[in-house]
Amino acid sequence: MFPAKQENMKGVAMAGGARPALRSIEAALGDRLLRPGSDAYERARRLWNAMVDKRPAFISRCTSSGDVAMTVRFAAEEGLSLAVRGGGHNVGGLGSVEGGVVADLSLINDVEVDGESRTARAGGGCKWALFDSATAALGLATTGGLISTTGIGGLTLGGGIGWLMRSGGLACDNLVGAEVVMADGAVVRTSERNEPDLLWALRGGGGNFGVVTSFEYRLRPLPPQILGGAVFYPLEQAAQVLDEWGDWVSYAPDELTTMAAFVSAPPLPFIPAKYHFAPVVAIAACYAGPPAAGEAQVAPLRQLGGALADALGPVPYTALQSMLDDSAPAGLRSYWKPGYLAGRAELAHAERGLLQAAASRPSPLSQVHVHHMGGAVARVSPDSSAVGFRDAEFAFNIVGMWQGEEDDEANLSWARKHFSMVEPVTVGAYVNFLADAGAEATRSAYPSQVHDRLSRLKRRYDPENRFRVNHNILPAPTA
Repeated sequence: MFPAKQENMKGVAMAGGARPALRSIEAALGDRLLRPGSDAYERARRLWNAMVDKRPAFISRCTSSGDVAMTVRFAAEEGLSLAVRGGGHNVGGLGSVEGGVVADLSLINDVEVDGESRTARAGGGCKWALFDSATAALGLATTGGLISTTGIGGLTLGGGIGWLMRSGGLACDNLVGAEVVMADGAVVRTSERNEPDLLWALRGGGGNFGVVTSFEYRLRPLPPQILGGAVFYPLEQAAQVLDEWGDWVSYAPDELTTMAAFVSAPPLPFIPAKYHFAPVVAIAACYAGPPAAGEAQVAPLRQLGGALADALGPVPYTALQSMLDDSAPAGLRSYWKPGYLAGRAELAHAERGLLQAAASRPSPLSQVHVHHMGGAVARVSPDSSAVGFRDAEFAFNIVGMWQGEEDDEANLSWARKHFSMVEPVTVGAYVNFLADAGAEATRSAYPSQVHDRLSRLKRRYDPENRFRVNHNILPAPTA
């Protein structure tokens, strides 16, 4: 499903580690340079998506930008493909490479928060749970993901859909600076004043331009508790709920971010026992402000039908960020098919395919999500980031997740079949949700003018396409 290319080792594994580049990195990293044959290597090579099984020749467990620079140069000198692993949550398994080198950033996970300037700097291997805990201690936050075990790096570089996006923009919209190891091993600091084109490309262009070892974000104040959670409805009410939610969100304030999720009901006390593990539709919500102010705003979400459970109430933002963690554990087999829908009319045309997908899931672990976009997401100028299709009102994701290899075909066919029903009304796709990493899939994530600019910048920053284990942007041809 996700074929891996076996790299030409060019003699890297020569007896005694005779090559100078190998001796140099061995001396610098010691037991942090992992190779096949050790338990540490086996643990480190595991990916979030169990459908992807890659065996890199080396895993470099970096602790600094210097380690990363050495790893980048080592891979180039040995002619090996380089993958970059941050949080490791990528559905396509792009944090590893067969027979190549993995720059593992998981040990670069420090967080420094400046309450006075309302900024935070975090290492490239940091996950949102750690980041949010550090910023929440000072009553601050920025748009993160929907799962707290996701890494800040991949999510930000691909855009960054999250609970605060309609009021505060995507994660990448709050990226104000970065430390980046470039293709030649040089370490560059980019900001809106220094290498602004590089910062533009990092805001949505993925890992095509370098290895980001440090991210600097703009933060915003949040009260100790916000209004968040979900209201659950039986699946037989799904058409009514989706219709009424789709009509209502066009009037929702920017402080309110919502998502319609077709899932299996969790076996929690607030859900009637007869619905445990049964298919339901949940309207998940976050009101980015005081709960009292949000109560009137979320009232319509409780009246879309006959709710079977209401778990929407005051919660700390960190609790909301981890609310869905159990629904996306590591070790499952996963395949996703995403897209954007321009507006309410397109959602209406897509409903048949989305509802059929929800009703026919071959795995109870699979889900269908529809995100309401707009607000601050739509107000960001294309000159500020590489994220495309900002004017789309909805983003959907057909999320296939299952346990056994024997069920691969049924689940892949399910996702593809129902995506094909919706595809005629889609306008591109959110790159972080793409399981497929080919040229066609990558192009679907960017309008042509954005892709062309990214390609020109790729030629400037990475002309040999060393950073290619990703949703790859090819360098533009020289004139």
